[in-house]
Amino acid sequence: MTKITDEPIELVFNDTKKARLDNFASENLEDFTRSQIQKFIKDENILVNGETATKAGMKLKHGDKITLVIPEEKPMKAVPQDIPLDVIYEDEDVLVVNKPQGMVVHPAAGHRDGTLVNAILYHSKINDDDMVRPGIVHRIDKDTSGLLMVAKNDLAKRSLMKQLKEKTNLREYVAIVHGGFEESKGKINAPLGRSKYDRKKQAVVDDGRNAVTHFEVLEQFENYSLLKLKLETGRTHQIRVHMQYIGHPVAGDPLYGPKNTLEGNGQFLHAKTLGFEHPRTHEWMQFSVEPPKIFLDTLKELRG
Repeated sequence: MTKITDEPIELVFNDTKKARLDNFASENLEDFTRSQIQKFIKDENILVNGETATKAGMKLKHGDKITLVIPEEKPMKAVPQDIPLDVIYEDEDVLVVNKPQGMVVHPAAGHRDGTLVNAILYHSKINDDDMVRPGIVHRIDKDTSGLLMVAKNDLAKRSLMKQLKEKTNLREYVAIVHGGFEESKGKINAPLGRSKYDRKKQAVVDDGRNAVTHFEVLEQFENYSLLKLKLETGRTHQIRVHMQYIGHPVAGDPLYGPKNTLEGNGQFLHAKTLGFEHPRTHEWMQFSVEPPKIFLDTLKELRG
């Protein structure tokens, strides 16, 4: 059996219909692909009700408990790759990039290359001891587009991370969401943590971390609205979960939205505006980029 770590991941199959073990595990463990799950099964790293699973196609039934004991992996190291990079601003300390939809920010299990970090390392010199996420001080989801600030050295990293912690920077998004609003603006203050029912999801939970999102209604259409959203905190999937929580999920969101939604490349969510104090000059820097073409074309259709 493969050498393993001390903290297994546990899932419970609660569906009334049977399902394949590899399908269920890959759908509920966002960090692993189906082929990786199949390898874990082959290497005897997955248990079902305490017994070693031997077949990827094993049929699960209601109440089955699945345990994944994660194999130890060799430390990853991000490597430079010649990938197109939309640079909005760059100097000796900071880099501001416009991340496209569909691009993962940094390497992880299932996404070891082809990430924004791989592109950044090819484009710029980053002095950072973090081998996997060099320069990364915040991130946005794979299918969310928009602006990210990157630290090119330790001075910049300390400064930018402090600004994030003290909430002195600016991060504004635009999103197309389901439904209409009576109010023109609002504040969502609801703690977030890992969902107790689905490991792929975050959820509003009593014992979660403080999370605050401000929203303003920019336009309303039939069945949809265009919002400006400002992050006060930056939790995983924060906007997506908060909008679902108040009954207005982001259109196109495959994880938190309804199936009957706008067609696109994932959620219609774009990090449009980014502002921060320059780590060296202390000058206020602010940048803004328009959403991708599919977002703008969809807005045009909604406006009729």
